Amino acid sequence: MRREPRVIGKPTRCTDGLEKVTGAARYTEDIRLPGMLYARLLLSPHPHARVVRLDRTDALRVPGVVAVVTEADLPEGVSSEFMAEEEVRYTGQPVAAVLAESEAAAADGLERLAAAVEYSELPAVLTPAEAMRDGAPLVSEAPEEDEDTEMQAHATIAAEGVKEPKPSNVADRYHFARGDVARGLREADLVVERTYTTSRIHQAYLEPHATVAAIDPVTGGITVYASTQGHFEVRDAVAEALGRPQHEVRVVPMAVGGGFGGKFAFFEPLVAALAVTVRRPVRLVLTRHEDFLMSNPGPECTIRLKTGVKRDGTLVALQARIVFDSGAASGAPASIAGILLGGYYRVPHLDIEALEVLTHKPPNGAYRAPGAPQATFAIESQMNVMAAELGLDPVEFRLMNAVNPGDPMPNGRPWAPMGLRPVLEALRDHPHWRAREKADGVGYGVAIGGWPGGLDSASACVRANTDGTFQVVLGIVDLTGTATTMQLIAAEVLGVPPERVRVAIADTDHAPYAGPTGGSKTTYTIGAAVKLAAEDARRQILSIAAAELEASPDDLEITDGKVQVRGTPQKAIPLAEIAEESMRFGAKYPPVFGNGQLPSPESSPGFAAHLAKVRVDRETGQARLLDYVVIQDVGFAINPAAVEGQMRGGAVQGIGWGLLEGMVYDEHGTLANGTFADYAIPKAADVPPMDIVMVEVPSDSGPFGAKGVGEPPVIPGAAAIANAIADAVGVRITDLPITPQRIVRSLPR
Repeated sequence: MRREPRVIGKPTRCTDGLEKVTGAARYTEDIRLPGMLYARLLLSPHPHARVVRLDRTDALRVPGVVAVVTEADLPEGVSSEFMAEEEVRYTGQPVAAVLAESEAAAADGLERLAAAVEYSELPAVLTPAEAMRDGAPLVSEAPEEDEDTEMQAHATIAAEGVKEPKPSNVADRYHFARGDVARGLREADLVVERTYTTSRIHQAYLEPHATVAAIDPVTGGITVYASTQGHFEVRDAVAEALGRPQHEVRVVPMAVGGGFGGKFAFFEPLVAALAVTVRRPVRLVLTRHEDFLMSNPGPECTIRLKTGVKRDGTLVALQARIVFDSGAASGAPASIAGILLGGYYRVPHLDIEALEVLTHKPPNGAYRAPGAPQATFAIESQMNVMAAELGLDPVEFRLMNAVNPGDPMPNGRPWAPMGLRPVLEALRDHPHWRAREKADGVGYGVAIGGWPGGLDSASACVRANTDGTFQVVLGIVDLTGTATTMQLIAAEVLGVPPERVRVAIADTDHAPYAGPTGGSKTTYTIGAAVKLAAEDARRQILSIAAAELEASPDDLEITDGKVQVRGTPQKAIPLAEIAEESMRFGAKYPPVFGNGQLPSPESSPGFAAHLAKVRVDRETGQARLLDYVVIQDVGFAINPAAVEGQMRGGAVQGIGWGLLEGMVYDEHGTLANGTFADYAIPKAADVPPMDIVMVEVPSDSGPFGAKGVGEPPVIPGAAAIANAIADAVGVRITDLPITPQRIVRSLPR
């Protein structure tokens, strides 16, 4: 008989909340080291050019400027991985670094250096269409096939389709097919064809990229302080760039002021290379504008989608071409987008081509559920178009065609157990959907979105202390309160109050391995390792107590800070005494130290459904959200407060996708909205009242049935809003973001 949880499943405040709201948390920018130099980067003003001359003389005359470093100045065998050599390939690419004794001196030196550099502009391709033309200039002489990076491997569903000959500047091409799509389209009673576009989206974290690197003057080892989502990944990248063994690189993870996929290994190799070159600590903190210019946002995408459906609502065919603008380096989530575009619904005839195209724009990276919002905007908009044409209820239409566990994804792999159908049923039965009002300019939109679930191997350890408390040691980065979740898992297993468990996030020299924080896998994998480690420590505790109490371990329980014989509370031994018996001179028991480690488990997909209610002003084109419902399968909510925070936060970012956000480049490849004064993100006034509904379909592998919850809530937002606007004004807009200008232009006059 399963015991009722004592600790988990109850809303709990984040353990680091107080230090963050009071400003006590220590971020990378707060680091000050003796002899530290401040770095500023000279960025290319051109999308494609050759560096003809770079005169350092005036920059080095600035008092306090110590060095001007280019890629050519780095020691043999050391790479920055970012600075251009002779040719720049995007506006914002670093060309040189100015190192100075102060930020002010570095800024003055940078200004003089920028005035003394000459470029010879080269032809540039700024859109995938230009890049794929015959004879187009190559962005890279040999485009790398780099789909299987951590940023894209969140979902562990790398394509198994055929890789075919690629046009110029196409870094990757994936082809998923089954059945005979031409036949399916012929047999359909209704064929709908639309083209959908999404914008390049910045992750809009509050803390810009920041790194400090220092070289040990005795051993030559490198210590890197980083605002990162994965310090083991940073260690590996720095070691590779410096040509060093991994044990010579130590990465200390600092508090992170927001990441959302934008802070995996990034500038750390560059800063480490600068520190090695000048043999002094180096600090690089980007300005907001620099961060917009040269960071790795989510990529823009164009999807041409053609679907066929029977009159009774049965989907029969889906054909699509997905094109991602990857910028100047490969890494766009083409395979994930293709798999999700054709993966939500049962379609017997399917043909999807997904391309990743290089252009002379900054390289892209991951942004919360990479590839999923783009693919979902297309297929979920198309589902509503078909439902309206057939006169079907859009939720019932989705239920009729939704995949079930075991159904094949486009890559042929079966869907793991998941809660798509329960989520859709909760949406169908929600009172806001059942009681839809009819009013001029008011519309309702629904959409679903799914994430296959990120995977990684994981490890954790739990140590008993002689005061009866416990220490959980982890190699994760806590972005969203996951350390609190780990505390609750350990406390539940150990049978102690959460306040008697402390979670320590250790650096790469002292932490057990953990993959980067992202991809909806932290609680799912690291949480499972913590549970195993706590169970191991519990077994050791009960073994010692059994020997001391002369009882069977099966007859013992942990309660109120002691181990007692079940039903005989007077026969007990305090946890502190047990730990002391194992950690003192002459101890007759080994120290209580629990280990937990596991390989990558089976995936556990998460699905969400959103319902948006909007009012559209036909004169101004302003779309205002009135109500919003977020329904999500969370497996089991270990800390419901944190899960709700993820659901609300993801939904707000979905509002940004739908109505506001998009990086705008002019015809010269220059970013036009590179500050928060110009780049629109949702504000409090843009966020409507939200009803949060948690559906719990327990995972077989997650701790206590939990599954990843971070990615799904951002995925359906843009599609739900687009469907609501179409319902309100009777016009389908297929380009994101759906701005007032686009609404006004689309309305008949």
